[in-house]
This record gives sequence, C-alpha cells and structure tokens, in this order.
Amino acid sequence: MTQPTITSERDASGNQVRISGELVTQSLQTVERDFAAVQPFGGKVVFDLSGVEALDTGGAWLVADLGRRFTSNGATLEFHGVKPAHAALIDTVTRSIPDKPGKLEEPRGFLDWVAHVGQGTFGAWKDTLSILEFLGLTLHRLFRSLVMPWRLRKAALVTHMQETGVKALPIVALMGFLIGVVLAFQGATQLKQFGAEIFVVELISISILRELGILLTAIIVAGRSGSAFTASIGSMKVQEEIDAMRTLGLDPIEVLVVPRVLALLIMLPILGFVADVAGLFGGALMSWIDLGVSPGMFVTRLKENTDVWQLAVGLIKAPFFALVIGVIACWQAMQVKGSAQSVGQRTTASVVQSIFMVIAIDALFSIFFSEIGI
Repeated sequence: MTQPTITSERDASGNQVRISGELVTQSLQTVERDFAAVQPFGGKVVFDLSGVEALDTGGAWLVADLGRRFTSNGATLEFHGVKPAHAALIDTVTRSIPDKPGKLEEPRGFLDWVAHVGQGTFGAWKDTLSILEFLGLTLHRLFRSLVMPWRLRKAALVTHMQETGVKALPIVALMGFLIGVVLAFQGATQLKQFGAEIFVVELISISILRELGILLTAIIVAGRSGSAFTASIGSMKVQEEIDAMRTLGLDPIEVLVVPRVLALLIMLPILGFVADVAGLFGGALMSWIDLGVSPGMFVTRLKENTDVWQLAVGLIKAPFFALVIGVIACWQAMQVKGSAQSVGQRTTASVVQSIFMVIAIDALFSIFFSEIGI
C-alpha cells in the first residue's frame, strides 16, 4: 500500500495542494495530522489529485473537509488530475457535510428514560464486577506479601503509614474531642429534664466507643487519604507511568495498591482509638463544666458501666473500613482515562463511594452485633 502524502505550496506561480498515495480508511491515521496542519489561504487554490491511487469515503471526507476549510477562508478551489470516480465521491461527501455542526437532542419520553435507566443499571453492574475482581487481586497480592515479606515494599509502607496515620492524628483527635463535647452538652440538656444527668457518662462512652469514634474517623480518612490515593495513582495513569511499570515487569497492584491498603489496615484502628480517647476526654470535660460530674466520678462510672466490648465492637470494624476505603480509592484511580478532568471526577467518586460503603458496612455491623447480643 502506498502511504498517502500531502504538501501545500504557496508562491508566485500559484497556490497548490498536492495529494498522492492510497487515501483509504486503513491508512488515514498516518496522514490525518498532516491534513490538520495545512494552513488554509485565500485566492485561487489548485488541488492536484493526480497522484491519488485509491480513494474511499474516509479519504474523500479528508479532502472535502480540507476544501471546506479553504473555502471558509475565501479561497476558490480547482481540482486537477482527479479521476471521474474520485470526483463523484468527493462531490457526494462534500454535499453531505452539514454547514453547521449538528446539535444532539436531549432524550425525551418514556422509552428514552427506560433506556437511560437500563444503561445506568448495566454500568453499575459492570463496575460492581470490576471492583470485586480488583478486591480479589488486592487480597491475593496482600496475602502473598504477608507470606513472602521480602516482596513487600517497606519504604512505601512506612511512607503511607506516616501520610495516612501520623499526619492525620491532629484532625482526628480534634474531631473526637469536639464530638465528645457536643454529645455531653446535648445529652446534658435532655437528661436534665428527667433528673438523670449522671447517665451522660454512659451516653458518651457507648456512643463514641461503639459507633461515632470509628465511624467519623473512617469518614475523615476516606476524604483525606482515599482522595489522595485516587489523585496520585490517577495522575500516574494519565502520564502512562503505570503502563511503563507493566512494561518493566512490575505489578502495579503489588507496587502501588498493597502498601497503601496495608498502611490503612494498620493505621485506621490506631486513629479510631485516638478518636475514642479524645472523645471521652471532651465528654468528661464538658460533663464537669456543665453538669458538675467530676473527672473521678466520670472515670468510676465509665469503669463500672462500660464493658470492654463497647470498645472492641468499634475497633473490630476498623479493618473492614480500611479495606473498603483503600480498594475503592485505588480502583477508581485505575479507571482514570487520560485527562486531568477524569482524575478530578474519579477522586470525587472515590470519596462518595467510600463514605457510602463505610456507612452501609457500619449499619450491617450494628445489626449483626445486635443479633448476637453484644
């Protein structure tokens, strides 16, 4: 197959665009940029097609589109050396090109709505299968790294533990403290009506240790660390660094995903415990100020009426939250399609899906622990 070529000349002897070779759909990708790079000029322009050996609809569209750009610039076209069959095809394609770009109509009606719902449902089902496959791959690489620890990238693990855990300690502690203050203040206001202010200790301890401490910590981690995972890996996907890793024989799941997920599995329970302690401290402080419950009385009632299982119920959920946040964040990053806009969209989707799944899993755990009597 003779590769198509295009040249444009503009001199005193006249303006000429010379096209040659086999201008067919299979070879257009080699010449599309050359056609687009031609700068249209005015006056009489000769399109010399004497060297064109073959022409199909795709090639005719390129010629017709180039001619339209010239005529829009005030040029007058004249075709030389064009075969009759090629001239007829170019003329037909030229007449088929609309003067103005068409405008897509918004789908309307019941059938369009059903089609839209069907497409959305099918897309959600495909995403569900894809993320389950990604979860399986991540668990396989994670267990393999634990069984064969020399495969684990320890420097990356420590870095991510610092980023997701140590640097998040101040905001998590402050959040826990404020939640404790709010619970104590609101609880005191309600319990005063029944003369049961002393039960504010049980209200604070059970609420924070069982639910709010770890749940709000997971939500903060999903917004802070989950979005960072998606943005960093998504940016690598845009710059084709992940393709380069595969070319070098490196497994992106093992190199990028496992250290991040494992760092979350280690640090989220610790952050949850810090939030619990800060919440109890905030609640005790507010109970002392607003209700006169001394710190000693608060600690005594906490020991007498709060079982250690209240703390365990909260911390048992932490690894599940960490796994969900890490897997969703990294899976969303792997779905990025070659643009900064896609990175932003996937980062937003990562945070929304992670928070939704954390709350859903927390609800399932609440039902489960209630059913088994804990």
